[in-house]
Amino acid sequence: MLVSRGSRTAALAACATILLATSACGSDKPEEGTAQQVRLYGTDGNMLNSFPAELKDHADLVDGMKGTTPLTPLPDEFKTRLRSVAPDLGDYLYAGETYDAVMISALAAQLAGSTDSPEIAKQVVGVTNGGERCEDLATCLSMAREGQDIEYRGVSVTRSGFTEVGEPATTSYGTLHFDGQQLNDGKTEFVGAGDESAASTKAPPKGKKQGDGAAPGTPLVIAGLWPKTGDLALAYPPMAAGAALAIKEINAAGGVLGKKVTWIEGDDGTSATKAKATVAELIGSGADVIIGAASSGISLAVLPETVQAGKILFSPSSTDDGLTTAEDKGLFFRTAPPDSLQGRALADVILRDGSQRISIVARKDSYGEGLQAVVKAELEKAGIGADRLKLLTYEPPEGESAPQLDFGAGAKEIKDFGSDAVLVIGFGESAQVIRALADAGVQIRH
Repeated sequence: MLVSRGSRTAALAACATILLATSACGSDKPEEGTAQQVRLYGTDGNMLNSFPAELKDHADLVDGMKGTTPLTPLPDEFKTRLRSVAPDLGDYLYAGETYDAVMISALAAQLAGSTDSPEIAKQVVGVTNGGERCEDLATCLSMAREGQDIEYRGVSVTRSGFTEVGEPATTSYGTLHFDGQQLNDGKTEFVGAGDESAASTKAPPKGKKQGDGAAPGTPLVIAGLWPKTGDLALAYPPMAAGAALAIKEINAAGGVLGKKVTWIEGDDGTSATKAKATVAELIGSGADVIIGAASSGISLAVLPETVQAGKILFSPSSTDDGLTTAEDKGLFFRTAPPDSLQGRALADVILRDGSQRISIVARKDSYGEGLQAVVKAELEKAGIGADRLKLLTYEPPEGESAPQLDFGAGAKEIKDFGSDAVLVIGFGESAQVIRALADAGVQIRH
């Protein structure tokens, strides 16, 4: 079901009104001597089949956990193609967005007739808007080689194209459910968000026909900036598979500008320090387009370096609203939607369960605090008062030698607050928040 911002806000408000009207009179904290059961909620950084392993011997705590993630229903044939390059793939989060980011980059380079990053950047938004629609790689590349204006529709770019700042005008969210220690795909619900009218109508420069002296002397080099290690490492496999499949199919279709695309990748370690060093290495290796980073905080940290070098940074999963207005000189793009959209979807999920005292725990970075603020605002719009909301943040451990996260004090605050819902916004390290809740005696509802 496609829902506009106005209708979603009205629906949330109506839901909250009903919930508040049917709540118990007076304080809705648990009576002394009774145990408060808490519903767990998550986001795209922890709603993965690989997440329960982060809880080790407490993996059962995720049973019943719900959350949202930017998610387009993936065709079975696309999943089959992904498994052809990654046979053991167990999650698909951001695989489609990564595939599309690589595809759009390749098509933009073909239309630009150049591997020069600023020239490629001029074509990126136009590749997704206007022109003749094409939905398979071979057809799109063939049209681009003729210099024809195209409108690419792929796996995640489906309803509409990019806005003028280079991000999706519309998206789809999935509401995910853990049954036991696995996500139950049968319970996944999809909802559309965004506004098709926000898609850019600006015409790109006229595409160059291949063979008109446009072919470069060197092949297009696309690099990956991935969390192969660190707190977000659980998201690496599906993104790596999406990129590998795209490169394989591009080269099988004849490559870009008559040459096979070269792929290189580096580890950002889910660490700004490591990511900056890796970006320098990738640029030094000749990267024209860098696909990444996965984390919003890492993308914001390395963006000044990529902009200074005149290179494209194209993230399939960075969702922080701040990236919409970041100083990028037209060189940053993303197939992931901004968190302003996910915040509304999360608020909807929480309200539908009738939650009345809500704690929102977030990692202390641009992604965590940004999404936390959006969810808080959406809940307040729907009638949940500030006195029914508790916001907490934590410093995520950085580096393999970093000490374990200690959230004992925060867990006690949540218990004393009488929360009946806890939203945990984080990556793999957020498992330590959930363990701390259980250790503090918070009864997690299954």
